[in-house]
Amino acid sequence: MFLSSLTPLAAQQSLSTPADNNAVLHSLLSGQPQFLPVDQAFVLDYRQQDNELLLNWTITDGYYMYRDKFKLGGIAVNFSHPTYPASISIEDEFFGKTEVYFHQLQLKIPLSDIDEDAVFRVQFMGCAEAGLCYPPETIEIPLSTSATGSGDTLATNNTPVSSQFGLLDRLSQGSVLASLGVFFLLGLGLAFTPCVFPMYPILSSIIVGQGQQLSTRRAFGLSMSYVQGMAVAYSLLGLVVASLGVKFQAAMQHPAVLIAATLIFVILALAMFGVFNLQLPARWQEKVAGISNKQQGGSLKGAFTMGALSGFIASPCTTAPLSAALLYVAQSGDLILGAITLYVLSLGMGLPLLLLGTSGGKLLPKAGNWMNSVKVIFGFLLLAVPLILLDRFLPFALILALGTVLTLSLVFYLYRLLFSLSSINAKASVAVIAQVLLFASFWLNLNYWRPASPAPVVAAQNGEQVNALGFIEIKTAEELAEQLAKAQAANQYTLVDLYAEWCVACKEFEQLTFPRPEVTALTSQMRLIKIDVTRMTRSDAALLDSYQVLGLPTLLFFAPDGTELTQSRVTGFMNASAFANHLEAMLP
Repeated sequence: MFLSSLTPLAAQQSLSTPADNNAVLHSLLSGQPQFLPVDQAFVLDYRQQDNELLLNWTITDGYYMYRDKFKLGGIAVNFSHPTYPASISIEDEFFGKTEVYFHQLQLKIPLSDIDEDAVFRVQFMGCAEAGLCYPPETIEIPLSTSATGSGDTLATNNTPVSSQFGLLDRLSQGSVLASLGVFFLLGLGLAFTPCVFPMYPILSSIIVGQGQQLSTRRAFGLSMSYVQGMAVAYSLLGLVVASLGVKFQAAMQHPAVLIAATLIFVILALAMFGVFNLQLPARWQEKVAGISNKQQGGSLKGAFTMGALSGFIASPCTTAPLSAALLYVAQSGDLILGAITLYVLSLGMGLPLLLLGTSGGKLLPKAGNWMNSVKVIFGFLLLAVPLILLDRFLPFALILALGTVLTLSLVFYLYRLLFSLSSINAKASVAVIAQVLLFASFWLNLNYWRPASPAPVVAAQNGEQVNALGFIEIKTAEELAEQLAKAQAANQYTLVDLYAEWCVACKEFEQLTFPRPEVTALTSQMRLIKIDVTRMTRSDAALLDSYQVLGLPTLLFFAPDGTELTQSRVTGFMNASAFANHLEAMLP
């Protein structure tokens, strides 16, 4: 990525480096096409007018710019993303069918809260029709604070700033050490979210897999190796997501990937049960035995590998802290600080895991029949992890049925275990656990299967598909532009829900947040839009890229004039009370 500062426009047009001149001379001598330097192929002129930044590109004939490659960012300034003009669809040799601009492009960026030393960053990418594609070019534009007193601001100054943008500002401006400390504490908070819960039985099964009493030192080594694997994988995945956007997140939730991970955990669970006497080919038996031995032997390398795999499990969960770090990487291009931030965030997530694993050597029972029973119980817990993975693309009814079978099997095992126990306290504890599991399974099935009043289905209103929650379901950027135009005509705020079936928190929004009365009382004033990007088609990816969406769930908000209230964007799950407060602060 090239990082450059703007020079006066006349200087940009008249100056070229010796390297540029040599390249032109080489092209002339070799008979190959002549390509202009990037600043001559795409000439940028800008000016700040009141609280609006105007960006105007003059695109040389034979060259074009990609619509979905723009990335905007700012330091010490709030801004709203612009409405992009109509583009032209071409078949590009580098990216296939894509939307581009020829000849001229103008963007209007609404600004607000401009502080001293404010800087606006714009990254773009273009190609020559003759076959050259330039690397992404980043321009930094200094902003003036003189316009902040004007009453002509186009941005809504009183809109609430979402957590991820507050954290992004802290990461961009504050002390690096202080910022990293904040992200470590935020990671510690994320350790108790649903996406991290599957890691607890995984790590516990590794400790239990020792088959003997552990020393604290050995337990700490295994736990630290696991946490390091998780942190490294999570950090690397974050950098990839920051570069590729939500497309990578969607790819990681492809059924083939989830099924492969499911098979791994089933194999590990069978290892905990001591089962590998199936009539498999000899080569397969050797591999399965190898996995089993690593699990039981407690290899540091095996723990690190399992930690890395756990990082993949947590990858679909986008939260405000994670989004802030990803936005910083995407906007600044500072991969080193971005990687360190993601790593520190992951260490915070891993601290409770480290404490749990390290204490395992003392809390787990001594070797013997009890240890075998504990291993079997954790084998059942490992089998619960695949259900969490498969829930992202299988019907919930099937997941509930499989979960019920698994729970009843565990309860049956616990009741058998009762007869082999001699301690009254141990018998009472096992009996209570079994009863709680039975009651929980019965309650979940009763609430799901009992007859209920049929939920409203998607209906057509004025030619628009409206779901039970009142969201208008659309698919394309063109339909979104139409809906924003209708909202502007009705002087309405707009909420856009970017949804995917593999996004667990997206479903939580629909089930736990949107239907609540305190939320519906506020959303009834807005135009509600839902865009399902589960399939992640090329048009879906282009739409997400155009709004710099790095993960799901993401909720976009638009003012009545059609400009996005970027700082109010919500990334990650938010409960009904917090979401209602967010809407109240935004709506007039």
